[in-house]
Amino acid sequence: MTSTASDSARQVHLLILDIDGVLTDGGLHFDNHGEEYKTFNSLDGHGIRMLLECGIQVAVITGRQSEIVRHRMGDLGVRHIYQGYRNKLPAFEQLLQDTALTPEQIAYVGDDLPDLPVMQRVGFAIAVQNAHSFVKQHCDWVTSTPGGKGAVREVSDFILQSQALLTTKQDSYIQ
Repeated sequence: MTSTASDSARQVHLLILDIDGVLTDGGLHFDNHGEEYKTFNSLDGHGIRMLLECGIQVAVITGRQSEIVRHRMGDLGVRHIYQGYRNKLPAFEQLLQDTALTPEQIAYVGDDLPDLPVMQRVGFAIAVQNAHSFVKQHCDWVTSTPGGKGAVREVSDFILQSQALLTTKQDSYIQ
């Protein structure tokens, strides 16, 4: 945990997540009829809920279209859902307009080359542990957990800890 990463995380008002390889393990699963299946980690989901409950917005930007993503993100309370953006910059620009935030107030979690254009513009660029090596070279922080296996929970806990919100949030479950 570097002070630079903590300083960046302290400024976060919006966390943007990629889907495949970040909220999932990156595997693409299809049945014989072309129906897609995705597996999401419940720890990640609760991390997203905690961020939202603490007033930190969450968005997803993904290159693929999936009803599963719309359903899962809706279930978690994520309102900013951008699907079908192979070039993720237009969605990022729309988010800046919709939220009136500056890039310095935004964190992005990615795993592959299409994530880099947005990662280069945000205040806190994060790669999951199993991200492509080139992406890891161009980010501010790398999780110790792989995508789809709790990496987003690691990020949410880190942001909440950096903003002195994690202990209070955790303690609320034992009181």
